[in-house]
Amino acid sequence: MIASRENKQRLILASSSPRRQALLAQIGITPDQIIPADIDETPQRLEPPRKLSARLAMAKAVVIQADQQDCFILGADTVVALGKRILGKPDNPDDARRYLNQLSGRRHKVYSAIALITPCGRKISRVAVTTVAFKRLSQGDVDDYLAHDEWQGKAGAYAIQGRAARFVKSINGSYSTVVGLPLFETSMMLQGNGYVF
Repeated sequence: MIASRENKQRLILASSSPRRQALLAQIGITPDQIIPADIDETPQRLEPPRKLSARLAMAKAVVIQADQQDCFILGADTVVALGKRILGKPDNPDDARRYLNQLSGRRHKVYSAIALITPCGRKISRVAVTTVAFKRLSQGDVDDYLAHDEWQGKAGAYAIQGRAARFVKSINGSYSTVVGLPLFETSMMLQGNGYVF
């Protein structure tokens, strides 16, 4: 028997990302609570990007589960990689410049993992992968982008939904995956585990 909308379980998003909140709103989901998970996001030695994104997404959900019961907990993580080389969130403009120069004129992959813990404690995770092709960037392109501070807190030092959209020649996969939350996989995972929205 499917629960009515009025009786649906609570949903907690284990992320403070306004982009993830906006993506959920786009498909009609408003989390009951936003609780950012404070975890160490350092990659393990030789950890592949797909495994890193999956591990971090689940770790975020598990941290929140410790203080929350009888609810759905959604964790997410996004990793940008050139081959096996992970381009994390830059610490400063020099890091951001280096990442953008590495992405210039090349294809890279964006791994967006989602992890769900259900009210009964079941843990499920998925990783969506999208390939992004950048145009060749001039130093003027890079200078202008860095001047607007959009690179801060962004995996790979860019936000496809912002000014960096002009750098993107093509994507093969899901746009929402690159923004930070694969909507198709997220909605299927929630619905398949009894969340009503």
